[in-house]
Amino acid sequence: MKKEIQFSLVYRDMWQSSGKYVPRKDQLAKIAPVIIDMGCFDRVETNGGAMEQVNLLYGENPNQAVRTFTKPFNEVGIKTHMLDRGLNALRMNPVPADVRQLMYKVKHAQGVDITRIFCGLNDPRNIIPSIKWAKAAGMTAQATMCITYSKVHNAEYYINLAEQLIEGGAQEICLKDMAGIGRPAMLGTIVRAIKEKHPDIIIQYHGHNGPGFAVASMLEVAKAGGDVLDVAMEPLSWGKVHPDVITIQAMLKDAGFLVKDINMKAYMEARSLTQSFMDDFLGYWIDPKNSLMSSLLVGCGLPGGMMGSLMADLKGMHAAINANLKKKGEKELSEDELLVELFDEVQRIWPMLGTPCLVTPFSQYVKNAALMNLYSKSMDEKPFTRMDPAMWGMVLGKSGKLPGQLAPEIVEIAKEKGFEFYTDDPQVLYPNELPRFEKEMKENGWDRGQDDEELFEFAMHEKQYREYKSGQAKDQFNKDLLERMEKKQNGGAAGAPVKHFTAADKRAILHPDAEPIEAAVSGRVIWDLDYVDQSTNPPFGKQYKKGDWMVGVQANGNTFIDNATAPYDCHLVAVEKEHGSLVSKGEVIGWIEK
Repeated sequence: MKKEIQFSLVYRDMWQSSGKYVPRKDQLAKIAPVIIDMGCFDRVETNGGAMEQVNLLYGENPNQAVRTFTKPFNEVGIKTHMLDRGLNALRMNPVPADVRQLMYKVKHAQGVDITRIFCGLNDPRNIIPSIKWAKAAGMTAQATMCITYSKVHNAEYYINLAEQLIEGGAQEICLKDMAGIGRPAMLGTIVRAIKEKHPDIIIQYHGHNGPGFAVASMLEVAKAGGDVLDVAMEPLSWGKVHPDVITIQAMLKDAGFLVKDINMKAYMEARSLTQSFMDDFLGYWIDPKNSLMSSLLVGCGLPGGMMGSLMADLKGMHAAINANLKKKGEKELSEDELLVELFDEVQRIWPMLGTPCLVTPFSQYVKNAALMNLYSKSMDEKPFTRMDPAMWGMVLGKSGKLPGQLAPEIVEIAKEKGFEFYTDDPQVLYPNELPRFEKEMKENGWDRGQDDEELFEFAMHEKQYREYKSGQAKDQFNKDLLERMEKKQNGGAAGAPVKHFTAADKRAILHPDAEPIEAAVSGRVIWDLDYVDQSTNPPFGKQYKKGDWMVGVQANGNTFIDNATAPYDCHLVAVEKEHGSLVSKGEVIGWIEK
């Protein structure tokens, strides 16, 4: 009887590995039925990781997005899964236990079936509590081993780790090969050993394509007894992302495995829709280089999922390093030369820092340390002089036990700074916090949301949630988007004049359903003063009831003209003319939506 291999579409990770943002709720609602029509997926990754945080960053409620995306899959029996960072849950830093526990209740209520729990240090103490909380909430607990390739991370290391996780209650095991540098033969050995002892444990393989091992790794995992493979689809497959489902399905079918057929008409429709989301706004944050593979990743082991942020950081530091080199009369570096130096520095310092798996947030920590070392070098400073507190937290054991040994010079720097190493359970360092958030939500009159989902979002992403609630996030996102659109419209040519969008352009781009508020006369804009007093001149998002006064224009000295009352229940989504600015008759002052 043929061995069946199932496919999971990692739709969330496809976007994160390509750029900064993920599709909006309305876009997710469009793509979900088409993914179902493709007929080849038993699982879909719907949320987790940075997905919910970036929703807040562009002003969308992530809870609504999750419910919208999971519902169609729930209805047809396709399992949904999320990415969960263990001690860090859905953010970059450690999370109190009560907030972590609440997450599983909320996510299960929102329609998420499986949680993929990982720790970049592969510390079972950070994973096993989440296994218990996930199962208690009704979710399937998929314990995850972060795969990398080092003197520490060999097949025996992972086989022993899998035993600890299964003993801790894991119902499934995921091999998360986030950089795609796991060697195919080693992965086969690991899967075979787990399956021989635990034939009923489902094994899922997640491998990025960056350095090119992923296709061979998928075949080896399947031959060794793996059950589910994570795949992508065009236009976001390959490059630093994941292999395409078409290639993997054809390969496995030829190798004698039982795999589902692909409805190519639906595939092409999903492909077209995904491209339309990129054209809409998502593509403005995608670096073209992320569509390319690179064998340079074999040595440094940086993950595909952080390539978007890495290239942005590199561009930001490039000018500063070259300015320092120029002052010293030394040759400036091209962006590619700096990238190679960065990869080399990551490879050099990784074992010095205890060989953490290079996955969020530890990949960022090591990358940041390497980048700052290059900056320090350009300033003739010693290495490791600019490590931030988060980096030191990892080094000192506050995120868990490092897989390898710290280099003596790192230990010496820590001692010089008076730092103390920590060896106990890291969760103890982060006490419960839910009562604080419950109290503030009550004081603000904020709804805790269905199944306490708004309470969870506030407690998980406090800063981003505040900015989302105030409208500041949406405002900043819109400004950033318009700048990127104008730059693209200009062709990105250095030194050329930028063509700015008109108010009509902005309305079409940012607020297609909005209505304009136009000045009835020329004069000075006077916004609702209660609103202006909130200090953001004016902040967006205030709800108006039909007939409420919104904005006026002061004309002819002291003559005041009542210019606009709300024509219906609405909220202000954008401002063209700030409080106190001059406006001509007929100009757009702002935009409102129902």
